[in-house]
Amino acid sequence: MRTRTLIRASSLCVVLSFLPTVLVLGQDASDIAPRFQAGMKALAGASNMEEGKEREAALNEAIGNFRSILVNNPELVRVRLELAHALFLKGKDTLARRHFEQVLAGNLPPAVALNVARFLRDIRARRKWIANFGMAVAPDSNPDFASGDKTVWVDTAFGRIPFTLDNERNRKSDLGILLWGGGEYQHPVSPRLRLRAGVDAVAREYQGRRYDRHSLAAFLGPRWLVNDRTEASLLATAERQWLGRRPGWDLYGLRLEGEHVLTPRLALHARLGLQYRNYLGGGQLDGPLGDVAMGTTWAVLPVLRVFGEAGYEMAHTRSASWRNKGPFMRLGANLDLPAGFTLRSAFSLQKLDYRGDANSVSALDGKPRQDHLETISVSVHNRALSFFGFSPSISLVRERRATNAQTLDFKRNRAELSLIRLF
Repeated sequence: MRTRTLIRASSLCVVLSFLPTVLVLGQDASDIAPRFQAGMKALAGASNMEEGKEREAALNEAIGNFRSILVNNPELVRVRLELAHALFLKGKDTLARRHFEQVLAGNLPPAVALNVARFLRDIRARRKWIANFGMAVAPDSNPDFASGDKTVWVDTAFGRIPFTLDNERNRKSDLGILLWGGGEYQHPVSPRLRLRAGVDAVAREYQGRRYDRHSLAAFLGPRWLVNDRTEASLLATAERQWLGRRPGWDLYGLRLEGEHVLTPRLALHARLGLQYRNYLGGGQLDGPLGDVAMGTTWAVLPVLRVFGEAGYEMAHTRSASWRNKGPFMRLGANLDLPAGFTLRSAFSLQKLDYRGDANSVSALDGKPRQDHLETISVSVHNRALSFFGFSPSISLVRERRATNAQTLDFKRNRAELSLIRLF
């Protein structure tokens, strides 16, 4: 594997020498050229070294030079390609893969594109460890998802009569602390078979325990590398949710997921999940849950990636009035900007149709409950700043549920100042 990688790296460098200089130099050539040459020198030195501290230091130097150029010049394809190459040699496969895929949107010469595709295949085959960790300060305008309704209308024999709620719920803002992290390990069983195992944890803490939300999830199962462009995984999953520091419910089931690289710039993915939800205190919401979805990721430009997903969900609860089903869709984009900023935006929309009113206060006119859930988020991440490996990000999120079931609609605005680290 080591010899084959060095051969590909050498052939990639030879082909790259024929790329137009404009891909490297950009506008501020007097400033960029010395850093690029220093990065290339360190990368070339690292490629000829055995594993050890000297090689690690050379790769860090190369990565630092290439990243410093891309802070203000994210459109420079050649620099991004060399950064991906250096990250690959260092074993940072998650980051290397992202940059290689962005490079493919730069209309590379066929020979270069072929070499990049080979590196991506090596990443898919050798991937073992994936980990992430983050923390955020998260002000929340409505952590309890409370409605602002103060009046309930009830149909009686004397007509529709308003009632004022005795236990009026006012939306209260609170300051939360959000922590999340997870990891995955893939153990090679054969050249095309891996065993995946991973965990994910999320903790959202507020000043009072009432609004706290915690979750812990784990999965285990095989991953098949069907061919150089297609893979599939079948995973057993388990999850526990805590509400206000008390155990809420358990989820356990199976998830089938797959990915197919349609073109060097376009990938398709799909998943099918079936779980059973068990409320620990017993309840009418116990029962199976299911979802199916298909989506795509497209590298439009070296600095722009878009993604989308559409699917369908259902919940077959013990209580017939709480059973629901409906479609959902998600869209988003990532854009790298000068000065080290990356802008990310996302939009999701979901419709849920209930068999009954699903609430003690029914929907008006005796109609079944219908929900429309909408989420809009915008975040700004700075690639140039790093604190002990953590990079800052600011996110704004708006959630809204519109429903014909009284007192169950809500609006919620959240902000998150995060520090994120990818391993």
